[in-house]
Amino acid sequence: MARVACLHLVPALANPLKSSSLSRNHSLLLLAEKCHSLQRRRFSSSASKISMSLRAGIVGLPNVGKSTLFNAVVENGKAQAANFPFCTIEPNVGIVAVPDQRLQVLSDLSKSKRAVPASIEFVDIAGLVKGASQGEGLGNKFLSHIREVDSILQVVRCFEDNDIVHVNGKVNPKSDIEVINLELVFSDLDQIEKRMEKLKKGKAKDSQSKVKEEAEKSALEKIQQALMDGKPARSVTLTEFEKDAIKHLCLLTMKPIIYVANVAETELAEPENNPHVKEVMNVASELQSGLVSISAQVESELTELPYEERIEYLKSLGVSESGLGNLIRATYSLLGMRTYFTSGEKE
Repeated sequence: MARVACLHLVPALANPLKSSSLSRNHSLLLLAEKCHSLQRRRFSSSASKISMSLRAGIVGLPNVGKSTLFNAVVENGKAQAANFPFCTIEPNVGIVAVPDQRLQVLSDLSKSKRAVPASIEFVDIAGLVKGASQGEGLGNKFLSHIREVDSILQVVRCFEDNDIVHVNGKVNPKSDIEVINLELVFSDLDQIEKRMEKLKKGKAKDSQSKVKEEAEKSALEKIQQALMDGKPARSVTLTEFEKDAIKHLCLLTMKPIIYVANVAETELAEPENNPHVKEVMNVASELQSGLVSISAQVESELTELPYEERIEYLKSLGVSESGLGNLIRATYSLLGMRTYFTSGEKE
């Protein structure tokens, strides 16, 4: 069984296991035993997290390829993808097994009856436009659907195609990113203002609650100022106590972001040569965020092929892995997560 944990919880597993080395059976068995004992330990730290699943929210302007990407990586996804804005209305949710060859190696060694992979849940919401936080387009009510996710995947259009409408009339990744980020900022500002108003009216029942409220007020004031300056909440330096005090708000700009540069299939092998991707790279570096280049169209075509033909098709494009693998690896890296395993005859 594969689970996801913060890296600092399992330092012994910091170096990934090479699944192809079956001659290292003894090491694998020791690893399985170590992981099985880890499963029984209980972690009380607020920073600790063990889960069978990660959650990622997909955002972006209309017609950038969000729903096409969602349908491709989920494979059985039913998100509507069409050449007009706001074709997605209700949020689409899909759960994907995390591909990991190490799981099968351990399963074979332990003669397990079944193998249970870790999973990642994708939530695709309606495209956002400038003014969404004030009710433009479909409004910001859909942002509530991604407040509980672990990270945000912001899909950015980096391909030219006159047959696919761009909501702002032209492909401009930097401008697109600014629009989305600003709407996330406005949404958080609105939530913070409401929360601070509530804190002013309420009175703490005991000294412990009062201390926590003071920590929350302090954190919110710092974050509010940063947001007013156009900076995300995650850029603010907070104490662990302050972070814990505001965790319940699930601020959008507190979440780590991965920019997903959606390129044409002809540019998939060398996306860095695409001037639009270079723009996204600069923004991601400046904001200390992750970056993955993907062709949503290629991912969509892959789902129509048998597994063996998928590998050949990717090779013909000059790449060795699908976008799903790249996305998951980038998400794990950004969140500082690792997979650890429990292994036995049962599972």
